[in-house]
Amino acid sequence: MTDLVIPAPATPSVPTTTGGRFPVRRVFCVGRNYAAHAREMGHDPDREPPFFFTKPADAVVTDDAGTPYPPMTERLEHEVELVVAVGVGGADIPVDDALDHVWGYGVGLDLTRRDLQAEAKRLGRPWDMAKGFDASAPIGTLVPAADVDPTHGTIALTVDGERRQHGDLADQIWSVAEVLAELSRAVRLEPGDLVMTGTPDGVGVVAPGSVLVGTVEGVGTVRTTLGPAPSLT
Repeated sequence: MTDLVIPAPATPSVPTTTGGRFPVRRVFCVGRNYAAHAREMGHDPDREPPFFFTKPADAVVTDDAGTPYPPMTERLEHEVELVVAVGVGGADIPVDDALDHVWGYGVGLDLTRRDLQAEAKRLGRPWDMAKGFDASAPIGTLVPAADVDPTHGTIALTVDGERRQHGDLADQIWSVAEVLAELSRAVRLEPGDLVMTGTPDGVGVVAPGSVLVGTVEGVGTVRTTLGPAPSLT
């Protein structure tokens, strides 16, 4: 075995209701998986194959910790999502078998630098810096799959106590099983992968100091407070 020339980075992990922690390998996200959200973003929802983007594993923020407000944006927006934690790997997974690969579920926030995303779209460039920046994925405690029905249940988000987003998992264009099956055609899913499954409509701007609370019925909560905006000096 070759010696490492620098210390290996720590493995990010997410708390679970079992008392242990779930190690994070990769974070995949599904774009526009709720029809009303697709419309509010200026798109017509349909049943074309879902598309995916990623966040770094170390973008996760856990244990209700605060989230630093990111630099290079004047339009940070919230998106509350059901998070799927993969416990059994596989490729080309049939839809009927997909939920057998799930370890558990949680609630997450896909924070987005919307102004950077809009500029990237305009220029035909990747979204990486709009979606995959530091601390862009606060995630709550994971619940074992046996305790959750991912096909329905209220999903909602408040900002400073005011409701911003409200929908139902049943409103997803692609179900969790279909999302996992489709993703496994593009990459081999592995234990430790997280999949954020899209957000309902109502996304909006958040400011430094905002308190964000996301919930999914039967799953749990994610809570974080945004830090101050970075100094320009």
